[in-house]
Amino acid sequence: MNNNRRNFIKNTVLGASAIAFGGVLEGFSAKSYRNILGANEKLRASIMGVNSRGFALAQNFAFQKNCDLIHVCDVDSRAMERCITEVDKIQGIKPSAYPDFRKSLENKDIDIMVVAAPDHWHAPAALLAMQAGKHVYLEKPASHNPHEGEILVEAAAHYKKSIQMGNQRRSWPNIVKSMNELNEGIIGRPYYGKGWYSNNRTSIGTGKVVEVPEWLNWDLWQGPAPRMAFKDNIVHYNWHWRWHWGTGEALNNGTHMIDLLRWGLNVDYPVKVGSNGGRYRYNDDWETPDTQVINLDFKEGVSMSWEGRSCNGKYTEGSSVGVVIYGESGSMFIYGGNDYTVYDLDNNIVKEVKDFETIDPRDAANPASHLDGLHIQNFFRNILEGEELNAGITSGHISTLLVQLGNISQRVGHSLEIDPQNGHILNDSKAMDLWAREYEKGWEMKL
Repeated sequence: MNNNRRNFIKNTVLGASAIAFGGVLEGFSAKSYRNILGANEKLRASIMGVNSRGFALAQNFAFQKNCDLIHVCDVDSRAMERCITEVDKIQGIKPSAYPDFRKSLENKDIDIMVVAAPDHWHAPAALLAMQAGKHVYLEKPASHNPHEGEILVEAAAHYKKSIQMGNQRRSWPNIVKSMNELNEGIIGRPYYGKGWYSNNRTSIGTGKVVEVPEWLNWDLWQGPAPRMAFKDNIVHYNWHWRWHWGTGEALNNGTHMIDLLRWGLNVDYPVKVGSNGGRYRYNDDWETPDTQVINLDFKEGVSMSWEGRSCNGKYTEGSSVGVVIYGESGSMFIYGGNDYTVYDLDNNIVKEVKDFETIDPRDAANPASHLDGLHIQNFFRNILEGEELNAGITSGHISTLLVQLGNISQRVGHSLEIDPQNGHILNDSKAMDLWAREYEKGWEMKL
């Protein structure tokens, strides 16, 4: 990007983002963005992984008037073509197809790589993008395992590139307001928080080894993960529940709630982590817990917990997903969306703040597109003006790590003692075996 183009984009993004922020608060939908935001020159983005969440992100980036999504990358030719068609409708520019995202990274026109592939790809793809000189918008979780997260934190500083993690609630205006009110003492000193997620996921069955479909590059789908035979019940979503590629419900949905709890309680690394649960509902290929409670204690004298129920959708506090933070003089309930309610100790409502846009927290692909645009615009302003990222990689890594520690505790069958200075596991070689992963030869992450 030359200096004249960069300076022009700086000016247009600043004006556009101000309009976007005001517009969303008045209820503008994602489809309004491209008409509201004005720019003649734009950031140029590529996206990797467009079957589900990536498909929604591709549309949202395309809606941003100050960005052109010019490359779509996927190992599934069907998903890639579907996304290209939809993005073309939105922005009037047909993106180029890249079955191998590494070829997209070679293109000097790309400023940003959006990574929305499966979890085992998140950190390796982000690292390759930074090494190619690109900024990264990285879907949560930040990494498949703690070691990868630490590499990304180091890489962002080393390559001087921006990484915005997809903890979108960090940019939702009412959630930001709720956190400011917590800091100002609206419920007194907060000392405990709980988060949860529930759903009615069905069995994934027992997979059969079959021929790889002609539309799928199975070798590149596996990428950094050691090779396994293709089974008919893994692609596209059920990889979440296999440790080889996925991280379970804890990182799939718990990351968001743990991030809110960490933000609200103003803590980073814990001193103790424990987890209980298991795969209870069905007897199938699902390995990660379908029922899990993670507990974390912090040196600041506060605690938090997260409960995941993948196969029983009974609401907690009237919501399938949410957070409650408890304090000396009351509590704050943050729903799955851009809303919150404050209660006194007698359960009387002290304050209620609502966003009347519809949000479906169980929509895995696109729960809140009208708000996610704010997160994207913060990312743009960071690249061009140095505005602080709302969910930079250091913060994203810490929130991801807390849930990873819960999963490690679950897998080794006992609680973990943690160094509060850096989040490392203390005196437990069995647990440390899960701190990193093995890679397919030639795919190791290296700065």
